[in-house]
Amino acid sequence: MSDQLQILDGTTLRDLDLSTAVSDRPVTGAQLLHIAHSRASSSLFDLPLPDPLKASALNRLRSSSSDVEPSFSPETEYQPLQASHILKQYITAIADELKGCPLVVSILDGSTLRLLFEDEDDFAMLAENLFTELDIEDKGKISKSEIRNALVQMGVDMGVPPFSEYPQLNDLLSKHGADGEEELGQAQFAQLLQFVLQDLEVELSKKNFVFIQNIQIINGSKIRQLLANEKELNSFVEKALQEKLNAKDGLGSTEIIRSFLEKNTKELGLPLSAGGDAADLFYEYVFADVAKEKGAVELEKEEPAKLLKDILEKMAEQLELNPVYQDFA
Repeated sequence: MSDQLQILDGTTLRDLDLSTAVSDRPVTGAQLLHIAHSRASSSLFDLPLPDPLKASALNRLRSSSSDVEPSFSPETEYQPLQASHILKQYITAIADELKGCPLVVSILDGSTLRLLFEDEDDFAMLAENLFTELDIEDKGKISKSEIRNALVQMGVDMGVPPFSEYPQLNDLLSKHGADGEEELGQAQFAQLLQFVLQDLEVELSKKNFVFIQNIQIINGSKIRQLLANEKELNSFVEKALQEKLNAKDGLGSTEIIRSFLEKNTKELGLPLSAGGDAADLFYEYVFADVAKEKGAVELEKEEPAKLLKDILEKMAEQLELNPVYQDFA
């Protein structure tokens, strides 16, 4: 597994000191965004903020703030006091987006490699397996340059960063002459691999490599926000009731409600219905639990709007207890 996993849920952003972020001179919208992204990134392991996150936060800012015109043009000029206020609101919007859809990051600090070196038998077996896979001609010898492919096969799960994002690997290969065509036997290959990995462990311990995992955590926060906002909740329920007109069995049927909710997974922050076993289990559990609590007779008599709200509350409760992890769509 990767050395460490961290969940970025916006907590650190809420504690940012932004008192000196804006100078005493007017700033443009473009400059304001640059300041915000730079400050936010510095508190998130210096990771660049994903574009979808920035777009969602900016939309949230525009819809909730009277200080920001809908266009938020890069050329628009803001006075220091107004700029400082907008900056705080935008950072808060980013934090709110992360709370609803946290980022999962891996931190490679060399610890996985250190564990590998501590057990000589494990390392020997790893080197042997890699050598066998790379010796496609079954000659008992492979080129030195195959060390690169060995590192690729090990990957982040074994503590090795990708070449595309960690160019220092190329320097380590050159340092040990591992980019040449000289052929190596299994023992020589294992020794060279160990030298490269030991140097990599040192480099990672000096400066960790951090990257965003392609994982989305569905924790029910968006549903809780909806349930807490009566106006938005009523609007959503009304939208659902309108769909009832096109449903043969009526919205009172849990099947129709489930179909409607699965069509609105993005808006509600729900797992994708085809998102794997965890998502399937989530939907099955929620609707089975609702049916068990109310019983078949009561379900038929339940007011559609109340039934929908009850199901949403059950979903928020279940996701808070057991978040669902999915790949980003």
